[in-house]
Amino acid sequence: MRQSGFSRWRFAATLSACVAAAPLHATGKFVWPDPVDSPAEIMPLAAQSLLLGVARTASGYVVVGGRGDILVSSDGAQWKQVEAPTRSTLTAVTAVDANVWAVGHDGVILHSADAGEHWQMQRKDPWQAPVGNAPSDPRQGAPLLGVLFTDAQHGFAVGAYSLALRTDDGGEHWQEITVAPQPKDDADAADADPSVAEASGSAGKSGGGKWTFNQSQLKIGEEPTPHFNAIARTGSGALFIVGERGAAFRSRDDGKTWQRLQLPYDGSMFGVIGFEAEHVLAFGLRGHVFESTDLGDHWTPVPTGTELSLMGGAALPDDGVAIVGANGIVLMRAKGGQALASRVDQSAGTIAEVLPLGDSGNLLLAGENGVSVYKPQ
Repeated sequence: MRQSGFSRWRFAATLSACVAAAPLHATGKFVWPDPVDSPAEIMPLAAQSLLLGVARTASGYVVVGGRGDILVSSDGAQWKQVEAPTRSTLTAVTAVDANVWAVGHDGVILHSADAGEHWQMQRKDPWQAPVGNAPSDPRQGAPLLGVLFTDAQHGFAVGAYSLALRTDDGGEHWQEITVAPQPKDDADAADADPSVAEASGSAGKSGGGKWTFNQSQLKIGEEPTPHFNAIARTGSGALFIVGERGAAFRSRDDGKTWQRLQLPYDGSMFGVIGFEAEHVLAFGLRGHVFESTDLGDHWTPVPTGTELSLMGGAALPDDGVAIVGANGIVLMRAKGGQALASRVDQSAGTIAEVLPLGDSGNLLLAGENGVSVYKPQ
């Protein structure tokens, strides 16, 4: 079974919430509503439930999360849940002035033109069983995990199995783009690498085939279609995507073409932050953080002092950064070149995302225990 590069704790928490919320039929059996087209329920404790994305709008803030929950606030302290057209889990959100986009499971993309007060479905692609002998497309129904808009018209969304989408009309139409080319079939792979034919052919033959492999055959190679976990833009206008197994992709021509890179760590990166020029910072599994000032040509490890996975991050002035993750960990530096200082917000649980709260120096946190304000000491 393929190892999933996107945050599995989000799935577990979401599943628990869905089981708790599933209504009982008169027969005593669970009745599962279609989450994609069922409107989210207005719940009194939504601000304390699973929330995965946060963005600043023209008039305040918006957070999104499990069961299609969307909440808005003018100050980051008082939150109001608003109606949403889906119960699919929402994983990320971004804003350009009053325009807001949220993405999530089932290929869902939502849009609001009034800073999050009202929402419309722009895209959905729930999984459907293939008809007859038609092959199944793993990207159908795949969750979208990151979203970025460069202005009110041009945007990108990325997700599992190298799913990447682009819009040039504010989300009215979304089209798939190729970032990681699809892998060749088994025959082509065997032609390119004889060991593939040796491993898959002779081992499967009756009368003599043995399930034995040499070291080169056992080596785990680059995942051809890695999950895309996040996308960011640098000051130069370059785009950068990070994903599982250390895979990264960059584009210097506004997403028309992409180049694959490999970070110096083979674990998944869950987030990436773009700074001025071609400065990027990636973070993820087991507390790994890497920084580059040339869009990934060279990487510098950033010591974190932790092996806790890091889920979300945000840029601060002067190349400062805030990074958050498992067990309430908060890593901060006031400016570039400084060491990361580690703190823990025990009340926050696992933190999925972080955002500076205005000019106060405080941080807005979203995670498994909802949304909260963190005040650095």
